[in-house]
Amino acid sequence: MTSSKLDWANLSLTNNSIDKSSLLGRDLLRLLDLTPEEFRLVLSHAISLKAKWKSDPAKAQQQATLLGRAVGVILEKPSLRTRVSFELAISRLGAYPVVMSDTSSAFSRGESIKDTTMVMERYVNAIVIRSFAQSRVEEIAHYAQIPVVNALTDDFHPCQGLADFMTIYEKKGDLAALKLAYVGDGNNMAHTYMEAGALTGMEVRIATPEAYKPLRKYIEECRQMADTTGAKIILTTDPATALKDADVVITDTWASMGAESEHDERAKVFEPYQISAESFAQAAPGAIFMHCLPAHRGEEVTDEVMDAPFSVIYDEAENRLHAQQALLSLVLDEKEI
Repeated sequence: MTSSKLDWANLSLTNNSIDKSSLLGRDLLRLLDLTPEEFRLVLSHAISLKAKWKSDPAKAQQQATLLGRAVGVILEKPSLRTRVSFELAISRLGAYPVVMSDTSSAFSRGESIKDTTMVMERYVNAIVIRSFAQSRVEEIAHYAQIPVVNALTDDFHPCQGLADFMTIYEKKGDLAALKLAYVGDGNNMAHTYMEAGALTGMEVRIATPEAYKPLRKYIEECRQMADTTGAKIILTTDPATALKDADVVITDTWASMGAESEHDERAKVFEPYQISAESFAQAAPGAIFMHCLPAHRGEEVTDEVMDAPFSVIYDEAENRLHAQQALLSLVLDEKEI
């Protein structure tokens, strides 16, 4: 099955064309580390796991596949959703989460990345890392002989992307038939939505101020993938162009972690990019609103949109748990899932 013919309208495990063991031992540093078939597999497995835990939690826990394993969770940036969702996902799989955060993280003592990584892999079966530079996570993966999962860097947020596209499928169905509008800063989330859209054949529109576009190299890489899946990656500086008839509307904070000192300057530039009830009305009937959180209510999005019936922000947050549980089970489990 070629990637352009994947069925994005029915993400059932029985409708997969790829061996589940294809991800065993693999890293996930960005979504383009996956093929379209592998991306579909993770979403399918996440949907299946979620259903099992909703219907019979006790039975689902009895079927934990990672007993005796451990996963190191290194948090160099503050975290709510990442920490809680990964810690619980690891526990649900039967493994032990070793959480190291902020000033007590694995790298807080100034030891080299090589030494720290090679010690960590003697203790744990995978490393989940939330950090700053993408190059830092790539260096950890270079030295590690165990799976490394990017839980956020300045360039990408692949686990959020998995959860978001799982949510979009649950709410809107056929991913390849949808139009997604991302309005705001061309940051790690913009990069991630371009990658997810390219993998699924979706039309992704990114609206940013001229000086805050996504990085050119990532745009080009996503368009190369889009050529194989039929996706469209559209860049614009006009929010209305992105929002017109969009099925999914997404925004993010105007100043990501590490750029807080630029807040006041950015607020002036990004003011026309706010998602309000008025701007959201340009989207298609039945459109949904998403935000990876935390949100600055009254800045990039109004309360009226955040709290509207079409807002799925809390479903989106919940799906971090299910998507990450699915990913970890696929990269770590040698048994049938």
